[in-house]
Amino acid sequence: MMNTRRSFIKTVGNGAALSALTFSSIGATASRLISEVPSGEKPIRVGIIGAENSHTVIFGKMFNIDKKFPGVEVTHLWGETDNFARKAAEAGKIPTIVKDPKEMLGKIDALIVDHRHAKYHLEAATPFVKAGIPTFIDKPFCYRVEEGKTFLAMARKAGTPITSFSSIAQSVCTYDIKQQLESIGEINHVVRYGPVDLDSEYGGVFFYGVHILQPLMVMFGEDIQRVKITRDGKKGSASLVFKSGLYATLIFKNVSYGWETYVETKKGLVELKSRISESDPVKIYSDIVEMFRTRIEPRSHQSILTEVAVLEALERSASNQEWEEVKM
Repeated sequence: MMNTRRSFIKTVGNGAALSALTFSSIGATASRLISEVPSGEKPIRVGIIGAENSHTVIFGKMFNIDKKFPGVEVTHLWGETDNFARKAAEAGKIPTIVKDPKEMLGKIDALIVDHRHAKYHLEAATPFVKAGIPTFIDKPFCYRVEEGKTFLAMARKAGTPITSFSSIAQSVCTYDIKQQLESIGEINHVVRYGPVDLDSEYGGVFFYGVHILQPLMVMFGEDIQRVKITRDGKKGSASLVFKSGLYATLIFKNVSYGWETYVETKKGLVELKSRISESDPVKIYSDIVEMFRTRIEPRSHQSILTEVAVLEALERSASNQEWEEVKM
């Protein structure tokens, strides 16, 4: 699949990703970072597979330019096209571009997989996970539950830590809202708004659906039993029924950005808002680096797979507009 994808991208992107290429302006970055590493901690060389997504540049800027985590540097990058790779490397000051992701084996200590479509994630990560390299897989984790089960079983056997998050979910703001819910009383209905394109070329509801779904799971639990999407062209919404009896409605935004959550209580409709500002560095990045350093996974495999199962059910319902059971 990876070779097929590369062949396709070579056709549409004027050539495969560049061969190993080092930008001389940042040749001394690694040696500088070693002197900044916190006492007792080894430097971490990070490789990234995927440059089409804007997240790749964010990782480069955070680690290599802003140095939010001294001693952690993105050293290697593979891009879907030479243009994607070059732009991301230049903007993120990533020194080395490789023409084949496997060239990074033996040269990195941690991996980030950052394709826009989830169907490419697991195959790209497999050689590195088999080699024991801690891996963060950008949202969504994968495109099919069964594929995810096989991959995570392989990771457990290899003893390799894996994680995957929505940045909206893995935030101090979302966890603050979760804490508030402990004292809010009985909740009858949840309504959550967020951008979702059911026809996205990057997997339909999978692409941005993670950002509307995973925070819901953090706040209200993961026992989602069945789902139904109602749509009219690009406009749509989803109904989710939890085993606990909780009912949630997701409203898919098409013309605006941002996420909002409301709950119906005996006192009326209440908007859930964080009482605190997001941390700096953002929690998701701190959790990723902590896993790279300690090899302790911050999220259970079951949670990751449940999210994919709900997204699969939503995808099926987007096609037939019928109730679909969440199948694990």
